[in-house]
Amino acid sequence: MNGRLKAAGGAVGGGLLVAGTTSDAGKSVVTAGICRWLVRQGVRVAPFKAQNMSLNSFVTREGAEIGRAQAMQAAAARVEPTALMNPVLLKPGSDRSSQVVLLGKPVGELSARGYFGGTSQGEAQYAGRREQLLGTVTDCLQELRRTHDAVICEGAGSPAEINLRRTDIVNMGLARAARIPAVVVGDIDRGGVFASFFGTTALLSKEDQALVAGYLVNKFRGDVTLLEPGLEMLRGLTGRQTLGVLPFAHGLGIDEEDGLRVSLRGAVRESVVAPPHGADVLRVAVCAVPLMSNFTDVDALAAEPGVVVRFVDRPEELADADLVVLPGTRGTVRALAWLRERGLADAIARRAAGGRPVLGICGGFQMLGERIEDEVESKAGVVDGLGLLPVRVRFAAEKTLARPVGTALGEPVEGYEIHHGVAEVTGGDEQFLDGCRTGSVWGTHWHGSLESDGFRRAFLRRVAADAGRAFVPAPDTRFGVLREEQLDRLGDLIEEHADTTGLLRLIEEGVPEGLPFVPPGAP
Repeated sequence: MNGRLKAAGGAVGGGLLVAGTTSDAGKSVVTAGICRWLVRQGVRVAPFKAQNMSLNSFVTREGAEIGRAQAMQAAAARVEPTALMNPVLLKPGSDRSSQVVLLGKPVGELSARGYFGGTSQGEAQYAGRREQLLGTVTDCLQELRRTHDAVICEGAGSPAEINLRRTDIVNMGLARAARIPAVVVGDIDRGGVFASFFGTTALLSKEDQALVAGYLVNKFRGDVTLLEPGLEMLRGLTGRQTLGVLPFAHGLGIDEEDGLRVSLRGAVRESVVAPPHGADVLRVAVCAVPLMSNFTDVDALAAEPGVVVRFVDRPEELADADLVVLPGTRGTVRALAWLRERGLADAIARRAAGGRPVLGICGGFQMLGERIEDEVESKAGVVDGLGLLPVRVRFAAEKTLARPVGTALGEPVEGYEIHHGVAEVTGGDEQFLDGCRTGSVWGTHWHGSLESDGFRRAFLRRVAADAGRAFVPAPDTRFGVLREEQLDRLGDLIEEHADTTGLLRLIEEGVPEGLPFVPPGAP
């Protein structure tokens, strides 16, 4: 490393934007991989995403809500996540509206038309405010660059979404404002990667194209020499080199941003179930409720040898499950109606009556209660819950954002809370992480509690006993160590398969001069 990356003390550090030809092209994992590669070289690096749309979020130590992907990237960079790393978070509440979280705090609910340029007076006024957000996000980026040697920024969707370019603050709008180079990631597993690279570049304005410095191929399978002639032709057509061909990697298990990577009836994260430590496996069924949030809660279960985790949406799929999980959701009342419409509510009630384990987390916990009073999220008023826990929930206008620490089942536990619902626990057989247990039904507002190894093992032992399974948790599974190993694998992908010299040059020296224009450009 030379000069700039090694001398951040007060100087502005280097920056790079990781854009993508599409959503889910691999921007999040490439950003994390670059962060892990850099920090292993002794570089003080931070991740950044100006605007994120995701139902998977995390609470920082200062009580700010950010995208969980940015928390994962911060772990890759070995730094504490902060609100600076994700100043704008959009949490969908329907197909047409989202909660807007600014610098870690919710500031209102807005339609997509209103956020991206609405017609009503209120929405148009907010659209004007949205344009001012560019100043907020560039200030956050500037602060991170002041305190770090390098900042790796993740884009959103595609930079060639020409209908949204006027108000863009996360792709080329950010790159232009901060004068940082961009690399474009393409998922070759989808096909058409050369057309995607060329088309993405050719749809950008001359000014935006001047910042696109190269490409990264993601998820390649096979002999890379067969790809090389196409890469040379792409360079001839665009004047830009490909800075790496990253191979397809199974089972990375890294936190997703926008949705499930596998079908609802598939195994979690392409995970390979290790043989059980005891005589039996333990089967976990996660109800794939609408607007499901923080489904990463079950990753720690999937990491346990002998635990099989599936996402399900039919009552018959609960029949062989040893544990049913009701996960978090951005639409508790809507998810509750969905459970009833599909017959899942009755199936869960039969399980509880038979002493078979059920776990509700956050919105799932609220659904298990007796009553929900909601004038905030759904504005449905008073709605009957499933009645399986002695809990009454009232939705408050102010969101609870916390990082609780406690003890349960004789083991230390850490977690985080993100919810509008305030739970009043009126009974139960025992307290459970600020929630309660009644019979074999457990409920808590705490996300992330299952990542605490001792507690997870104690909980699984209770579940196995209630389910009548000869399942024994492995004594040496450490989720934090597994996550670190996965982040190191991402760093290895960059170090072994990317042009690290070229990437470092972009981060240190900024935008290359003389990048050619590819017609026709943006209309």
